[in-house]
Amino acid sequence: MARPIQDLRITGVRPLIPPAILIEELPIGESAAELVADTRLAISRVIRGVDPRLVVVVGPCSIHDTGAATDYAEKLKTLADRYREALIVVLRCYFEKPRTTVGWKGLINDPDLDGSFRVNKGLRMARKLLLDVNDIGLPTACEFLDTQIPQYIDGLTSWAAIGARTTESQVHRELASGLSMPVGFKNSTDGNVQPAVDAVSVAASPHWFPGVTVQGVSALFHTAGNDTCHVILRGGSQAGPNYTAAHVDDVCARLASRNVPQSVMIDCSHGNSQKDFRRQPEVAMSVAEQVASGSWRVFGTMLESFLVEGRQDYVPGQAARFGQSITDGCLSLEATEPLLERLAEAQHRRGSRREAAAGR
Repeated sequence: MARPIQDLRITGVRPLIPPAILIEELPIGESAAELVADTRLAISRVIRGVDPRLVVVVGPCSIHDTGAATDYAEKLKTLADRYREALIVVLRCYFEKPRTTVGWKGLINDPDLDGSFRVNKGLRMARKLLLDVNDIGLPTACEFLDTQIPQYIDGLTSWAAIGARTTESQVHRELASGLSMPVGFKNSTDGNVQPAVDAVSVAASPHWFPGVTVQGVSALFHTAGNDTCHVILRGGSQAGPNYTAAHVDDVCARLASRNVPQSVMIDCSHGNSQKDFRRQPEVAMSVAEQVASGSWRVFGTMLESFLVEGRQDYVPGQAARFGQSITDGCLSLEATEPLLERLAEAQHRRGSRREAAAGR
């Protein structure tokens, strides 16, 4: 008998629920579907310079407690309504945690935070939370890491990101070309923006690629290309922060050379805050100043924020502090509110400048 030559390092196999079954179990309602469709269209119009509002993606670094996330969403909805004339506020619901080495991989992969990897449970929890948040009336944003995950939750997602570690990935660029919402590509972890510019250009083109249908069947997909992709400036380990007007001008010149929209989102966290959550307001103030001065190149910003400031080390078997991140440190919601107010004021000033220039 021939020696085995396949699956030599596979130690276990579990069934994965087909997306169609989960979608049937947890269907989207009419009002939530309208919110998703309307928000996607609105963000697309902001990217194209038609809608004058500013997009703000705000929320915890990653979701580990859906109860705390729902509590946060309800409070954030009040602020979103207050500033809705100036801001499109989208809740950051990140369920997959990309890792440079090893560590907790996020709610979908390990919902019990104990290494049991009950992925089917994680998928249900993620979809249920997205349904609850959309039913509250707050649109949601996700980062897509595993290319099969969008089939489970993309119908509930109004904006999506491709992270710094996967922006150069061909399969993620192809995925973005077929996604139904605007997609942001982050610059590389070292701060290089060219891979993100390249990704925006590639994702705008049609592609063929293998994937899995909602029924869980392998298939070849043909995409039309996504013309609402954009660059997210997040700073880097080597290049340092890249949120200033000069950095925005540089990346927009690169985008113009590719004949794609010259619209940029600025991440106030990560390399731009030098991994110190307390420095996010400095970045947000720079964004506000650029917007208030009349720049239309910055269409949005990102903030890491949760109920309680900072972060905590999660210890299995011990109760975690409610509403505090177990990954990157976050601003408290109380510290986030004045930043939203400042961004809204900046957007109003930018609009007033446009009206004045038009002679109104």
